Amino acid sequence: MLTLQEISDRLEIQALMAAYAHAIDQRDFARLDTIFTPDAYIDYRAMGGIAGLYPEVKQWLGPALAPFANYQHLVASTDLQLTGDSAFARTACFNPMEVVLPEGRTQVMLLGLWYVDNLMRTAAGWRISERIQKACYRHNVPEHMQSATGPAARDAS
Repeated sequence: MLTLQEISDRLEIQALMAAYAHAIDQRDFARLDTIFTPDAYIDYRAMGGIAGLYPEVKQWLGPALAPFANYQHLVASTDLQLTGDSAFARTACFNPMEVVLPEGRTQVMLLGLWYVDNLMRTAAGWRISERIQKACYRHNVPEHMQSATGPAARDAS
């Protein structure tokens, strides 16, 4: 049976995962300061992004996502292991993204991925201290973007 602390921790981490998705989808990158530790390591390379420390990745996000007309990060099915003031989570993400094609039309590509996270309890609450994307699938990736979404994009689109 879960203790009240474990229930609270699980709910707080679940809320943190949702807060991340909403911050990204609303392009509210300043809000990420309440989601990641200041020294968090983030690796978005599996889906064509960069890897580095949180401040560098935060600066990269706005310009990297600007070309997309719309997108959603739908997170669910978090497998969570708590160990006192630290936690490990693996969370599924379904990420449809509307891409403006060179000729002006739009196309929606569908990306499936996993967020593999290490989290820590801080004085301000739970924060992600490490996030690594793991690719699952890519579908309908526009030809001009196939190399930008990772080496397997050509095979999966």
